[in-house]
Amino acid sequence: MLKFIFVYLNKKYKRVVMMRYLFWFFAIVLSLELHAGSGIHGFVVEDIDGKPQLLSQYQGKVLLIVNTASQCGFTYQYSGLEELYQKYQKQGFEVLAFPSNDFLGQEPGDNSSIKLFVQNKKNVTFPMFSKIRVKPGKTQDPLYQYLTQSPDHTFGGKVSWNFNKFLISREGGVIGRFSTRTEPMDPELLESVERALQRPQDKQVQ
Repeated sequence: MLKFIFVYLNKKYKRVVMMRYLFWFFAIVLSLELHAGSGIHGFVVEDIDGKPQLLSQYQGKVLLIVNTASQCGFTYQYSGLEELYQKYQKQGFEVLAFPSNDFLGQEPGDNSSIKLFVQNKKNVTFPMFSKIRVKPGKTQDPLYQYLTQSPDHTFGGKVSWNFNKFLISREGGVIGRFSTRTEPMDPELLESVERALQRPQDKQVQ
């Protein structure tokens, strides 16, 4: 009797383990399918109000993705980012800001306080998203895993500080990266944005 129970439980355990492996296998396959050929457009993120947002809604637009902070020596760049946004928005350009507390705790507030700060103090009108982790590790946001680690582009490497900037093509591919010290209205960044806007949209990620 005990032998029968042992055999039964052993088989049941093996089935559970097998189901778990199958679950992760299909999860990985699904993830690859979602991101294959779509770049950042395959990701789902939360906006500053905590609502899920498909980045595929920005397909066909040129993007500048920036990790931001409210108490940083470079927080003044919010003004430059807004100026950049207003300059090119009608041509199909968006700034996407992702607050992060990863660097010396310079974004300690919650999403509500961050939203109030950027709207009331910085007059920001470009899209703001929920606070995330951008540093490498288990808690790094999947979007930033792609931006900093994906073999799909040559602009990887860990985020060095607040206000690092990733330039995204209309197809969702990473086509440029700028350091914290590169001002939003820097001629090199402006030239890169204009060049990206002038390129016709392709079907595949470049």
